[in-house]
Amino acid sequence: MIVSPVRQPPLGELLLAQLRVLIVRGELASGTHLVEGWIAERFDVSRGPVRDALRQLEVEGLVETRKRGVHVRGLTDEDLVELYSLRGALEELAVRETIARSGDADWAPLDDALARMRRSAEAGDAAGFVAADLDFHLGFCGIGGNRWLTSTWSLHRPLFSAVLEITNTGRDLGPIALDHAELSDVVRSGDVTKALAELRAHLDDSCTRIRAVLAARDPAAERRG
Repeated sequence: MIVSPVRQPPLGELLLAQLRVLIVRGELASGTHLVEGWIAERFDVSRGPVRDALRQLEVEGLVETRKRGVHVRGLTDEDLVELYSLRGALEELAVRETIARSGDADWAPLDDALARMRRSAEAGDAAGFVAADLDFHLGFCGIGGNRWLTSTWSLHRPLFSAVLEITNTGRDLGPIALDHAELSDVVRSGDVTKALAELRAHLDDSCTRIRAVLAARDPAAERRG
């Protein structure tokens, strides 16, 4: 049997992901001047991928260009609140459209994501759990059949991933997997009011937990926000 090699992400993607996590964690502090040459040397890449990564991080609002170059902006408490407000609006629409099409819906994407969440929780695999978690939520967009909604939600996925992986590390992930299973059941019941209330509570809890973890890592976060 011929086994296909596992595709490794391009260096630019790896660099972008590493810088994003360092900024969200606060290991690259707000105000830090990001010099292309220093980044290229530290991560052993050419300056091209560095420039691409910095441009994307600016799109995400994590860095900003000033007169003397690119500086870390960071992720403030206010940013998290606004980000989750946007996520809530997108997912409420996704759930409404999912329920509207529930008669012929294919629930396999949700079931697969839930199964992977449970396996990752048992293995203590925070990264795998986050990937399955976000696949679960993206599943509502897919079932609803709105490709523009799917595309818009996907734009913010890398930032959600970076934040969630930090807050999930070292936690008991079993209860979180159970919360997602309960949300799935409510959506499948077809009760729009109950499903939206469950979704809001789910996202509010996630946002509150993330804000608490990041504030504990950086006491100045709320003052900057």
